[in-house]
Amino acid sequence: MSDNAIGEFLRARRALVRPEDAGVRVTGVRRVAGLRREEVAMLAGISSDYYLRLEQGRDRNPSLPVLESVARVLQLDEAATDYLIGLAAPKPRRARRPRRESVPTGIRQLLEVIGLPAFVEGRYFDVLAANALATALSPNVQPGRNRMLAVFLDPQERVLYPDWDTDTAGLVAGFRESVGTDTDDPRFVQLVGELSLASEQFRQLWARHDVQHRVGRPTRLDHPQVGELTLRREKLTVGGTAGQTLVVYHAEPGSSSAEKLTLLAAAAPLKQVSAEPMNTA
Repeated sequence: MSDNAIGEFLRARRALVRPEDAGVRVTGVRRVAGLRREEVAMLAGISSDYYLRLEQGRDRNPSLPVLESVARVLQLDEAATDYLIGLAAPKPRRARRPRRESVPTGIRQLLEVIGLPAFVEGRYFDVLAANALATALSPNVQPGRNRMLAVFLDPQERVLYPDWDTDTAGLVAGFRESVGTDTDDPRFVQLVGELSLASEQFRQLWARHDVQHRVGRPTRLDHPQVGELTLRREKLTVGGTAGQTLVVYHAEPGSSSAEKLTLLAAAAPLKQVSAEPMNTA
């Protein structure tokens, strides 16, 4: 999407670091948000001219120690540091041909017997397979739908999430980590373009360049049938696939959320796992 991804990332993250948090003494009126370029360079132990070349995209092969020093100054965590390093060492470009992305048979069978809301999403958060209980949690959790588009563009999906601002921030950060540096993929370009045009919230979050590992965490839902419940959402890598993730929701045993999940399961239509191959680039 950009011929200077490193520069975009560094500028965005630099603007989010408060000078006082980096040990920089603040005097007078500052005209820029966050740290100045020369302050990052000084704290990282490199010259201001060299850091300027990094942000301008004139140095495409910085050393690992330099990147790690800059990451430390910008207070990047492990996921964001790995992302920065990946930007500096992009994979060779290769011709892309659409391929059909299908869920392994064993995983589809697991969805049938697991007894919990579960689905499989692809690298770009396309839903590839889902069981009936997952679809009962949200009608958008079914093959052919995309989690990013649903959460940001479907008003009914937004109502499900009382903590929508926090949840969307984590979703976007996880999406950036999932995509990595492969930003010339047509599917990625299509999604980001559509979301950027239609959602101010997405534009703001995307501009932050947050990166976050996709890890399990509690999620609050306000379901139209059973009311509010808190579920733990686990994201597990599906081996032997190109970035597929098994997503499973579960409640604390004995909790009111567990009781509501049982009620939802009883009301969910009995049907087998829905799954269909998808064309991806």
